[in-house]
Amino acid sequence: MLKKRIIVCLDVKDGRTTKGVKFLNNIDIGDPVDMAAEYYRQGVDELVFYDIIASARGRGPILELISRVASQVFIPFCVGGGITTLDDIRATILAGAEKVSLNSQAVKNPELIREGARVFGNQCIVLGMDVRRDATKPSGYGTTIHGGRVDTGLDALEWAKKAVSLGAGEIVLNSMDADGTKDGYDVALTKMIAESVPVPVIASGGAGTPQHLTQVLTEGKADAALIATMVHSGKYTVGGIKQVLKNDGVPVRL
Repeated sequence: MLKKRIIVCLDVKDGRTTKGVKFLNNIDIGDPVDMAAEYYRQGVDELVFYDIIASARGRGPILELISRVASQVFIPFCVGGGITTLDDIRATILAGAEKVSLNSQAVKNPELIREGARVFGNQCIVLGMDVRRDATKPSGYGTTIHGGRVDTGLDALEWAKKAVSLGAGEIVLNSMDADGTKDGYDVALTKMIAESVPVPVIASGGAGTPQHLTQVLTEGKADAALIATMVHSGKYTVGGIKQVLKNDGVPVRL
């Protein structure tokens, strides 16, 4: 049976790791290089690094910082934020990332997904989705960009399917309604997308206890669970969370 992955997310702003609730009121919580090294030591399966203001400011990825983080971890490392061209993808991979996450730019220029997958392989291209409940959409969920500040008008399920058809090899599905709340993932949303696309879906937004991960990895059909606040707060370690998952019958790498 395929092992379920635990992925730690580092939201980075002005070179520092930051954390907010529903994308608001972000506070500085540390140095991303030191934090990456610590989570690697704890046994995290993958790391995601999001430059949360690059797109809004219209600048590219911070390659020097990406390189420093990559030097500390020997696991898959995904980078998002400010990646707008094939050259940006290439530079990010050369700086040490195994994957790039396309979110705002994927919506504005879907051909970037196709071209990125053609040149670098589907496994390198991750679709980032910031999704919010929207009763006017067929699936009940709409898609936003620029850190949730801009509504795209796209139905979340339709966009997920289209992006995968273009070449996205994985989806990070972030519920903006749940983000940072510690009340649990949006299991219904995760299950809907996971059952509708043939690529791995990573659940994101809302983890507060290890049981929330168990639920989304089983009922929600997620291939991986992304966490941030749980471990950033120091309340849990990656190893401790994995032990609970194992005890719950979820296959994980210990």
